[in-house]
Amino acid sequence: MRLTSWKRAVRAVLPLLLAGPLLAAVPAHAAPVQAAPAHRVAARTASLPVPVTSVSDRATTPPGGSFTATVTLTNPHDTPIRFVFQSVQQTYDTFTDVEFGGLKYAATACNGVPGQSACGNPQAGSHGALFALPLAPGASTSYTLTYTIAPDSACGEALNVSFYSYVYYEYQGGAAFNDGLAGVAGTQVRCP
Repeated sequence: MRLTSWKRAVRAVLPLLLAGPLLAAVPAHAAPVQAAPAHRVAARTASLPVPVTSVSDRATTPPGGSFTATVTLTNPHDTPIRFVFQSVQQTYDTFTDVEFGGLKYAATACNGVPGQSACGNPQAGSHGALFALPLAPGASTSYTLTYTIAPDSACGEALNVSFYSYVYYEYQGGAAFNDGLAGVAGTQVRCP
């Protein structure tokens, strides 16, 4: 009986004995809290929609054809836009058409340059653009993304290549920002 009580006492005190040196190593006063970076404390513009529009040069595209989406950013503020991050991803419907419907397409040019490296955002894992900045108040800037439908792609009125875009931008010298989603025009993949 005594041995059991002794073991219980050791088990109860042992964590305190082991924690003591660890707690002694912690300084008595806390380190000062670092100020958040400016982009983290910037004021969000919740009342304005993201000022991105897009158009496609083709409403329908047959297999083997291509289409180009032109994406335009317009500065609605009274100060320049100095930073923009944008990524463009396929919509869920396009994803399911690719996975289960036989739709095949690929990005083939950005701003007329073959391949995606000319204006892609590799850190986003998708296509996108780095706009020419700063963008003056009231000014607009555009870029183009060209896609090709594979010759052996499925086609039909129900198959569409469509995209959505996440846009984040800063203005007022980084003191304010806006972000949100915007649609990016695509095409319907109709049979010839």
